[in-house]
This record gives sequence, structure tokens and C-alpha cells, in this order.
Amino acid sequence: MRRPAALVPALLALALVALVAAGSASAFGRQDIKIAADDGLPLAATLYLPSGTPPAGGWPAIVMFHGLGGSREDMNKLAQLVFLPGDKYAVLTYDARGHGETGGLIGVDGPREIADAREVFDWLAARPDINKKEIGAWGISYGGGAVWNSLVAGVPWAAIETCETWTNLATALVPQDLAKSGVIGGFLSEKPITSFDPAVLPIRDAAFSGSSAGVADFTAARSSIQKLKGVKTPVFMMQGRRDFAFGLDQAFSAWKLLAGPKHLWIGLHGHAPSSFPAADTVAMLGEGRQWFDRYLLGEQNGIDKKPPVEVAPLAWKGKTRGYAAPSAIAKGWILASHFGRSRSAKPMTITPAGKFVLTSTLGAGAVDVFRSPLVKVTATASGGWSRLVAILSAKTADGKTIVISGGGVPTIAGKHTYTIRMINQLTVVPRGASVSLTLGSSSLAQDPGDLLYLQLPMPPAARLTIDPLVSLSVVRAEPGL
Repeated sequence: MRRPAALVPALLALALVALVAAGSASAFGRQDIKIAADDGLPLAATLYLPSGTPPAGGWPAIVMFHGLGGSREDMNKLAQLVFLPGDKYAVLTYDARGHGETGGLIGVDGPREIADAREVFDWLAARPDINKKEIGAWGISYGGGAVWNSLVAGVPWAAIETCETWTNLATALVPQDLAKSGVIGGFLSEKPITSFDPAVLPIRDAAFSGSSAGVADFTAARSSIQKLKGVKTPVFMMQGRRDFAFGLDQAFSAWKLLAGPKHLWIGLHGHAPSSFPAADTVAMLGEGRQWFDRYLLGEQNGIDKKPPVEVAPLAWKGKTRGYAAPSAIAKGWILASHFGRSRSAKPMTITPAGKFVLTSTLGAGAVDVFRSPLVKVTATASGGWSRLVAILSAKTADGKTIVISGGGVPTIAGKHTYTIRMINQLTVVPRGASVSLTLGSSSLAQDPGDLLYLQLPMPPAARLTIDPLVSLSVVRAEPGL
């Protein structure tokens, strides 16, 4: 949901790529306009039209949706580099509610924002110089959520592209009923809290109190996953291999349900610990241009013949590795289990400021940890202890720390066995690294700079006694990713 950082410098080369692909320099006109939402709010927008006479039926068009805290100017720069060269498309960008030059309150892709997306589509489709049957949508993060949600709400996009975003906001931000407090806090800091609709407050309260009251309704109203089954719209998904906000499961779940043409690029971009753009972003966006050329223009350019799933190797050299489906990436065998001390060791009791650490290795060579690591631990909570957070990390031979993944669950009083499903990632662990599993009341127990789960208040008397035998299961992907 955070807006792309340092977008232009890293993408200047993309202008050359797009010009070469298009075969000619671009020429287009820009109009800054206002589109009235159905509640009367003026949506500040920019419309780019190619020079020359529109083709029979009108120009194909692309609507671009920016990230949280951003504006249409972010998308304008991207449009000029990717979609406008070649004089094939009209492109419309607009400031979402509470952003840029558009007033109103931010509802985090709630009903109001989806109604706005419909108004924007209808306004564009009504123009005689636009082909209403060839309008696509492109969105990043917050904007990607709007694209997914507007699609399942009935906005008839002819094709869509989504980048580092969600399909299920509950599993993304409040997995297993424990909010990723640091992630949510970071998102909400993008704008003053007064910029948000009061409907957003329950998820803020969940993040900082540990309560899940009101979260289910909020996230369900902003998730597309419940309505994706059987959708035939061509979809190009761009998800990050390491994104602690929106893991790979957000795309994998959609993949299983979609019934139309679909393509998934698993790249080096993403929210923290990754960034946008990344080394493979130029190539990724180039294929995104081809996707629209295929499904908006009807060009037989071969994008639909490429492997449906592409993975960008960590050492990017210009080529992806292709697979038929997400399930084909991993060989699927369990790499580690019983990741703990012997049963004869005594249980360990920690305070909210303490931690329980187990260290082992995941293999002699380099390892790609894929999908969601699972941690199974038996613990006894007392004195008001309310949550258990697990962080899997690695320390390389040169002392560098890599956070592989993390997750957490609420706890209840007494002795119970908990299964923690960590964030779905694809992380390289170099040869010779030692791997640690840290258990505590927050991700700060692993490192003070790890802000995935913040240290929320617990009573001074809170204690957690952890059984020494902890089970960890991870899946190893093919080497070299």
C-alpha cells in the first residue's frame, strides 16, 4: 500500500526499452481534468491521448491506480515510460480519495473507492474516442487492491495487472487473528490519521491492542478473494518474493480460482524488506506492456505462450525461470523438523522483554526457503500473556542477518500447542549460514529493527513457559532461485 519509492531514476532505462518495443517515439497530449464521483466529490485526473486519428471504435485505454500515500503523478511518470510510447493507448490516472488533489477520506479500498473506480471507468468508456470494450486497469499495492476489488464488483475491465498487492486483506494484515502491528502502523503513517475514514479505525485498534473486534467485516469488504472463482478476465500478477506486507499466498490463492488467462511474475520488488523498483522491474513491466498488447489490442506477441509462472533469480541476469504453476516451483519435501533441544532439557520461562532462541542449519549448501514455514510449539501462558511471535532468520558467514519470515498467534491462559504459519516467501539462505528461530512477544525479540510485530503492552506479571522441543517445517525450492 505504500507508494513506490525512487521510481523515476531506476526506470529511466525503461523509456528506451519501450521505445524500441514500440518502434517509434511517442507523441501524446495531456489533459488535467476532474471526474465527478457519484457523491459529488471531484476526482482529480489526468488523461493522455495519442496524437493522430483514433482507430475505428476508439483508442484502447489503461487506467492506472497509485499506492497509499502517493498520487497520480507517480503513475503519470510510469505511464510515460511504459504505456504511452508507440501511440497505441489512451491512459487515465487519478488521485484516489484523500490523495493528491482529490479531497475526501481514505477508506482503504472500501465501498467509496470502488464506486469511484466505476465512475472513472464509465466516464472513460462514454468518450467517443475510447473503445469501451478495450479498457484495462493497472494498480500497485493500494491501487492493486482497488483493481482486484473493482473487478469482482463488476467493473468490466478487459484485462488487469496488479503489483505487490492483496486479494485477502485479513490473511495479509491479520493472519491467524494477530495483526501485523508494525506493517499496519507503517501504512497508516503514510497519511495523517485524520485523512482516514472512521471505518479504518477498527483495524488500527486491532494493530495496537491485540483485539480483532470489527476486523473481519472490515477486511471482507476490501477483499476480492471471495468472488474470484471462475473469473475469466486476463490477469497479470506481479508479486514480490520477499514482501512482509503481502506475501506470495495473495497471488497463489487467486491463481487457483481464476478461470481465464493468467500470468504470475515472482520478482525482486515488494514492500519491506524489498523495494520498488528492483533489478528485474524493467523486464517485468515490459512483459506487462505485452500483456495489454495481447488482450487489449489482440496482438499475437507470444506473451500467452510463455511459462505461466516466472521467477526472477536473486542474482538477476535478465532471465527468469519458468513454471507451469506456483506448485511446480518447489520439490515439496520437508527440509527441517524438530528444530529444538532434546526432550530432556527443561522448559524455559520468558518475560515480555525476553526471548527463546533455537539455532540450527538448513543444509550444507545454499537453500531457497519457499512458501510458509510452520512452527509448532507447546507453551504455557500466565499472568496475562497474550501473544506468541516467531521469527525465522539466518546469519551468513560474513555476519549479515537475513530475516526469512515471521508470524504470530494470540495465546490463551494455560498450556496449549500452537501452530504458527509464517509469511509466504521465497528467500535464499546462502551456504554456510546458521539459522535461528526466535520466539517472543514481538518481532523485536529477534532484532530491535524488526518491526513486523511491535512490542505491545502486557502486564508486568506476564510469563510464557516454552517446551524445549519446537518443530519447524519449511519447503525447499529448486536451487538457484
